[in-house]
Amino acid sequence: MFTFLILSICNVHAQFSVKGTLVDSLTHESEPYATIRISLDKSPEKPVRMNVTDAKGKFQEKLPQTGNYTLQITSVGKRTVVRRFSITNNQRVADLGTLYTCDDAQMLKGVEVVAQKPLVKAEIDKISYSIEDDPDSKTNTTLEMLRKVPLVTVDGEDNIQVNGSSNFKVHVNGKPNTLMSNNPKEVLRSLPANSVKSIEVITEPGAKYDAEGIGGILNIITTDAKMQGYNVTLGANVNNMGVSGYGYGTVQVGKLTLTGNYSYNHQNQPRSLSDSEREDFTSTDYRHLLTQGSSKSTGNFQFGNIEGSYEIDTLNLITFSANVFGGKFDTHGDSRTIMSDNDWKERYSYQTLNRSISQFGNIGINADYQHSFKKKGEYLTLSYKFNNSPNNNEADTDYDEMKDVPFNLLHQYFDNDAHTAEHTAQVDYVNPLNEKHYIDAGMKYIFRENYSDSQYFLENGQGEMEASQDLSSKYQQGQHILAAYADYQLKWKKFGAKAGVRYEHTFMDVEYDYMPERNFKAGFDDVVPTLNLSYMLGTSATLRANYNMRINRPGIWYLNPFRDTSNPTSISYGNPDLDTEKAHILGITFNTFSAKFSLNANLTYTFTNNGIERYSFMNNGVQENTYGNVGKSQRTRLALWMNWNPGSTTRLSLNTSGSYSDFQSKELNSRNSGFAGEVFANIQQTIPWELRLSFYGGGSTPYISLQGKGSSFYYYGVNLNRSFLKDKRLNISLFASNIFQKYNSYSNEVWTDTFRSWSKNSYPSRRYGISISWRFGELKTQVKKTQRSITNDDVKAGGDNKSGGSMQ
Repeated sequence: MFTFLILSICNVHAQFSVKGTLVDSLTHESEPYATIRISLDKSPEKPVRMNVTDAKGKFQEKLPQTGNYTLQITSVGKRTVVRRFSITNNQRVADLGTLYTCDDAQMLKGVEVVAQKPLVKAEIDKISYSIEDDPDSKTNTTLEMLRKVPLVTVDGEDNIQVNGSSNFKVHVNGKPNTLMSNNPKEVLRSLPANSVKSIEVITEPGAKYDAEGIGGILNIITTDAKMQGYNVTLGANVNNMGVSGYGYGTVQVGKLTLTGNYSYNHQNQPRSLSDSEREDFTSTDYRHLLTQGSSKSTGNFQFGNIEGSYEIDTLNLITFSANVFGGKFDTHGDSRTIMSDNDWKERYSYQTLNRSISQFGNIGINADYQHSFKKKGEYLTLSYKFNNSPNNNEADTDYDEMKDVPFNLLHQYFDNDAHTAEHTAQVDYVNPLNEKHYIDAGMKYIFRENYSDSQYFLENGQGEMEASQDLSSKYQQGQHILAAYADYQLKWKKFGAKAGVRYEHTFMDVEYDYMPERNFKAGFDDVVPTLNLSYMLGTSATLRANYNMRINRPGIWYLNPFRDTSNPTSISYGNPDLDTEKAHILGITFNTFSAKFSLNANLTYTFTNNGIERYSFMNNGVQENTYGNVGKSQRTRLALWMNWNPGSTTRLSLNTSGSYSDFQSKELNSRNSGFAGEVFANIQQTIPWELRLSFYGGGSTPYISLQGKGSSFYYYGVNLNRSFLKDKRLNISLFASNIFQKYNSYSNEVWTDTFRSWSKNSYPSRRYGISISWRFGELKTQVKKTQRSITNDDVKAGGDNKSGGSMQ
């Protein structure tokens, strides 16, 4: 309905138009994407239409009224074409036929293009989405903008997938960012989109990247300063679920250039509801378990980073960066548990009261030195990176209204202190041999230490809390990783190829303070090949094919043997004996981009023979949840992204995908398969008074897992924003989403040979608020960046893509 209304508006004045074709006078080749400016002779300073020619040099523009017009067509390096024509009631269409242009001996200083820019750019190993050219970036968060990015999906619970996989890494300006990789939806939900220039989806990482991550890499490119002196932007966001404030800026002092940003967020999450049911096929006395509960959380977190560069001379550059992230969430919950027999007769029941505190953070420091050689594009880079990610989780669980409970329910408390620290050194060398051939190579060393100290306390008969040695654990895992890589790239006419190989050796040392008999050492060798091919089908269309092998080393979240028994009917723990997971990915991509219509279609086939899966089983009436290399999976996925600009003030976009997955496990005697799909659509329209209006919505079918399936979801929303003051320095936005529903509900079902479980969680979904940002100052220089830097993306994250700890 929205599409029909907008197209009706666009076609109100369709009865008047001008058309023609622009070609080169000597070669007679078409001139694509030349700028068109049409104005009435009575007011030549005010154009009535501005656009660009299409890929074949053709144009057809609608005109608002009759009159005498002047058409100007400009293109860099070409002479300006000027034609005058008239529109009358008897001659409604002016056909200018073929227009000729030629080279201009005097190059133009610049051309102003007032039209919607293409949002997507495709390269041999990645796709880039221009956030700054999307009007919705004025009001949306970066997480909301991700819904538009090709090959990226965001579900109703804000969980992110890249190319159909939740296993991916997040980089900022080409460098790995631990705080975003560990907590992507929390950080990106609070990062204003107007601080991001573009997002790169690297689905075919070359050999220079660590071999980790099935989905690939999200590289977030932050905005550059573009004016003289200094530049600062301040902003605030107020909505019914919390408040946030942010600021970022850039300043130059001599040869030293600095840029930084800081954000503070406070969240007051309304109460969420949960229902679950479990049927134990192995028991008749304790057959049905029902649980109903609710929880409410409040908390805050803040993050900031600073980047700087110092140009020693034209051939030597030093860059550095630092980031800090930290937060704390306090959650209160209660639930009622009822156990019944095969005839639904109650056997026992109890009330659970729980309070948990989650503290998390990250500190990272990065330094690079780059030496450029006299040959353009040849350089040597030396890099060092330190990163430390502490996480602390505390939980206090008590029980009340106990009735006929056959086991002891003791007041319990645990404190799980974990962190990951790593030091990384790297050297990279790049040499473009000539216009056709390009090589690069490098080496890397990583020392990583995962640490977990989980202390468990139980109440004794005197009402005092005593440490439990049996339930507590202390665990250390040291990793030494040595890697070397080499890449070769060929560009020949319309054909491009990029091939590489990476070798990684991992030495692991694991120690348990309370269980020294479980200490062990292990080593892994991995050879990871990559191959990407591309062919230009035309001036704006490309066909690409690729093969990649990716590996996933389990992080501490998966390895930690700490047993969480706060829920006595369902306990969880990690598996320290996990092995590296290997995935093979084959893909083919077609894309075509123009000013009015863009399309990206991607078909991938992924198979894994030793996948790390979370699985569950019954043990004496208790459900146990852990991880194992027990999965064998195949997935075929087709993703489609389209963007259409029917006019200079209208944009329609579609981001959709469909997949077929097959999961099986001989160890668990399980197999599951099925189709899944998701779709996201967006309509943007500029309306009178320079208001920008945007409607969006989307949804998904149920997803498939090894032992069950999840639910479908849908969402919708509207944004309205306007810019004020000179150079549009002040932006004010109103937004609302899911306004007609208080809760969104998501269900999950798991079935095995021994039990079936079902759960439903309802989260507050109605959101509305206002966002304000103000930019001031001027600065022309920008932070220079070395061409290479350290990229650590070799660890499989746990939980909701976390490497340690938890966040409510």
